Amino acid sequence: MKEFIMDLSVIIINWNTRDLLLNCVRSVYETARDISFEIWVVDNGSTDGSQEAVRAAFPQVLLIENTQNRGFAAANNQALKRMTGRFALLLNSDAALTDGAAQQLLAFMESTPAAGMACGQLLNPDGSRQNSIANFPTLLTLISNETLLRIVFPQKFPSKRRNYPGPIPIESGIGACLMIRKTAMDVVGVFDEAYFFFFEETDWAYRMKLAKWGIFFVPSARIIHVQGKSAGNRVASRILFYRSRYIYLKKWHPKSYSLMRWVLFIRLLVNAALSLLGTGLSLGLVPRLLDKTLIYFQLIAWHFKGCP
Repeated sequence: MKEFIMDLSVIIINWNTRDLLLNCVRSVYETARDISFEIWVVDNGSTDGSQEAVRAAFPQVLLIENTQNRGFAAANNQALKRMTGRFALLLNSDAALTDGAAQQLLAFMESTPAAGMACGQLLNPDGSRQNSIANFPTLLTLISNETLLRIVFPQKFPSKRRNYPGPIPIESGIGACLMIRKTAMDVVGVFDEAYFFFFEETDWAYRMKLAKWGIFFVPSARIIHVQGKSAGNRVASRILFYRSRYIYLKKWHPKSYSLMRWVLFIRLLVNAALSLLGTGLSLGLVPRLLDKTLIYFQLIAWHFKGCP
């Protein structure tokens, strides 16, 4: 069995987010006190000087330099297979730890042997809460409005709308900040590299659940997250989201996959029609609405091309 050297192996994937990356790494060094840790930065072929900036500012960081964008799952796996920590802490480059966040997650994982994975409370830069908890996709979640489900069934669909006095079991966490037990990882394996970006952590959590490991939300661990900055171009990221969702549904719901796919496409058509109506009524003078309409129609076009 491989000997553990560190408490934590912090793993950060970067693609052209140099300044955010430096802030993320800095937050670890400034807040993760009294914890032994190593930091792995896996750079996916950035062209903004990220690699040089990390080497100059943090020469102690373990840097893996890919020549191309390998995606989130494959890049994380490069570090996960070489880590020496008892736990991995996955951080998006657009995230930053607040004081005590790593300690809170680590303390919970150490006191809860059945926990395979845990996430903290993601915050917007202004301190307001982001949704940090995700549910496994089902036909119900695809047909219904997720916000409505969180209001009507708060126990089944926990969200930022409620205050939680302590850790709670959840189905999955948002991948911007996740702590994973190495021994659980040894059982279920690393990320499925069929996912380029999005849903890889959901797939991982589902495999954890099947292997009887618990997934938890630890609200006292707080992480600033500049939401969406690590995903890149908006249209491209939405296409990646749909592609990954289809991979997940086909893998875990093969019998109902065709129905689920049609449900998603019909929802896309309805949303596009409503957005187009709103754009027309506003005479195209609302940039946010016009932008959303254009994205919907590009997604529809992508579907008609066979989702390449």
